[in-house]
Amino acid sequence: MQRTCVVGMGHIGHRHARAYTESDKAELVAVCDRVPELAKAAGEKFGVPYFTKASEMYAAMKPDIVSVTTGGFEYASDHYEPTIEAFEAGCHVLGEKPISNNLRHAVEMVELAEKKNLCYGIDMNHRFTPAARQAKKWQDEGRLGSLLFCNMSLWIGKFMPLESVYYHLKALNPHSINIMQYFCGPITEVSTYAMTAPGRNIYSTQSTAMRFECGAVGHLTSSYDITRGHPMERCEVAGTDGRFTFEDMWREAVLYPANSPVREVYANPVFDGPNRFECFYDTFRDRIHAFVDQVDGGAKPSEIDGSGREGLEASRVIHAMIKSIEEGSASIKVSEITD
Repeated sequence: MQRTCVVGMGHIGHRHARAYTESDKAELVAVCDRVPELAKAAGEKFGVPYFTKASEMYAAMKPDIVSVTTGGFEYASDHYEPTIEAFEAGCHVLGEKPISNNLRHAVEMVELAEKKNLCYGIDMNHRFTPAARQAKKWQDEGRLGSLLFCNMSLWIGKFMPLESVYYHLKALNPHSINIMQYFCGPITEVSTYAMTAPGRNIYSTQSTAMRFECGAVGHLTSSYDITRGHPMERCEVAGTDGRFTFEDMWREAVLYPANSPVREVYANPVFDGPNRFECFYDTFRDRIHAFVDQVDGGAKPSEIDGSGREGLEASRVIHAMIKSIEEGSASIKVSEITD
């Protein structure tokens, strides 16, 4: 049984805490927020001790796993300190995305976890679904053949004022890039166009062409300027022997074999059952339970699915996209991005 704590008790922190209470391999033992009212309310809601300093919680409760669900500038600047403190306390960490808005901090967190041989995961929950796993199974079975391209799109209406011109790229795209790299491997080169929609002061819609290490090419489009609806996310991966589409995280995955009029479909089950997803929270539960299961099962840090290093590499791609925008949509090699 893994002793778990959550740092940062906003709405995402509450999802993590709830998921721990619903795992048969985890026990939620404490929560923390630097805002006393939020810490107290969460502690009372979940019936656990609450703290306002993460380091004090780690020392008092000695958790095995810590979720870091803080926010901050660009929705990520506050991840660094409680994550470093957790690793120094000997805890495994499941962090929220983006891993950090600061690439140097992200590198430091990943390297410290590896140095201390601790498991580090990032909440890339958009692909922790039965539909995504079915699509990956088709790929692993060789149903696609040699990879040719991967196209990804994600749009979520977000119209409130945001503090950074690159907020959209940094906060939204880690999900999409991680999905693309999950199916196609490392991204080596990008070229990005971005626009500021009417009434906005940020780059709120972007389009990126990319090349993968395996030789395949791809494209990512994302936007904060479209009212949310279905479908809101789509991934298409094609190879010499077939292609698949993966829709709305859990709704549907479809395989289109080459030279065949017959397709295979995974659809989210209609009736209640272990594979049915009903809402966005279910992706959090699936991802958090997967991390708990791996840690509880003795997985090596290098075996963690959705690892800190994956989060770091997604952020490195995003920083290459930003550099491409700043240089007039130039082609940027991801390996050149160090900070």
